[in-house]
Amino acid sequence: MSRRAKALVAAIDALIMGAFAFSETDGSVGIAAAELVLWGAVAAAAVCAFVVLLIILCFAEVGSRFDETGGPYTYARAAFGPTIAFEVGWLSWLARLTAFAANCNLMVSYLGYFWPAANNAVPRAIMIVLVVLVLTAVNIIGVRQAAIASDLFTIGKLLPMLAFVAVGLFFLNPHAFALGARPATGAFSQSVLLLLYAFTGFEMATIPAGEIRDPQTHLPRALLIATAVVACTYILIQVVCIGTLPELAKSTKPLADAGQRFMGTAGGVLISAGAMISIAGNLNILVLSGSRIPFAIAERKQLPSFLAQVNQRFFTPHASIMITAAVMLVVTLKSSFVAALTISAIARLVTYAVTCTALPVLRRKASVPAAIFKVRGGPIIAVAALGLSIWLLANSTLREAIQAAIAATVGLLIYLTYRFARYKSPASKES
Repeated sequence: MSRRAKALVAAIDALIMGAFAFSETDGSVGIAAAELVLWGAVAAAAVCAFVVLLIILCFAEVGSRFDETGGPYTYARAAFGPTIAFEVGWLSWLARLTAFAANCNLMVSYLGYFWPAANNAVPRAIMIVLVVLVLTAVNIIGVRQAAIASDLFTIGKLLPMLAFVAVGLFFLNPHAFALGARPATGAFSQSVLLLLYAFTGFEMATIPAGEIRDPQTHLPRALLIATAVVACTYILIQVVCIGTLPELAKSTKPLADAGQRFMGTAGGVLISAGAMISIAGNLNILVLSGSRIPFAIAERKQLPSFLAQVNQRFFTPHASIMITAAVMLVVTLKSSFVAALTISAIARLVTYAVTCTALPVLRRKASVPAAIFKVRGGPIIAVAALGLSIWLLANSTLREAIQAAIAATVGLLIYLTYRFARYKSPASKES
């Protein structure tokens, strides 16, 4: 497989999980809410795809300047300095942790389709521990092994989705597509915010850039192509669900329920197995990308140096991997899918907004590498993407905003505490 193809697979793998997982969430969270079918479902998906496209254009240009590990953290440091960069890195890490918790809980719930006892407390905890241990081992052994595993998971997750769409299109009920009343603005905006989870994850392909050959050239185009593929796939999935599942708004597993309706028991089995494969692939990517964030921050001496240690045999940041995996385990055992989902979406939006703002800033800086991929009308696109991001953030609930603010404050306190400790240490030298 060519370097460009591998970069594309990584980007699609990071993105496609969002579409599959979100389609399988509780109907109270997804766009399957009664007031959003049909008009709201299609409109929300289209609006979210447009917002993400603008953000990805910013990532494509900014990312084409760097070949270092860190992704949004690296971009923020180059544009705004170490303080904002640390906060972006912290929120990016939290987004990986909460996304892992959400998806791991979802995978165990799908295991319950085959083994009902998996939803009980003890078997659930055992399965979560096993998943974390296996993925930790795979990622410590090497990024090549993690990438191979992701390629296999990508193939395994695409086939069930393609089968679902290809077969489901023949069973659509035309009466299900009658346009209803336009949804309320607030409900629509909140749905787009949560739907963002379906389209995000692309930044995970940029984080381990230091371990990819020629990322400046291959990743920008890979991100754009992946976005088009995922947007089309997700909208087709929504069309099939709406057209085949009358009780869509009440379904907690829309794809499995819809698949079982028009393909029988085999359809439910196929979709449930595909969901588990899809989630496993995404969990692997989350460990890979999430562990590189504290590694990149520690390389810049903003976290303890042991986090930047590289295993001499496997050449992977083993300490950062193990600590990230351990925190992921704790968060997963203590949270549910829905609770982790919103925090992940808000944390990502903040980091996206900073990267969009970095585009015009870096264009005016002569000290940063030149952009290999340059977007026409870049500053205008960046302003539009920033405005849309702020609009989505403004539609989060007060509780969600408070949780996000607390998380950001904790990150700032960690940064200031470590900075003060290094300042007081005579052996330290601030970078």
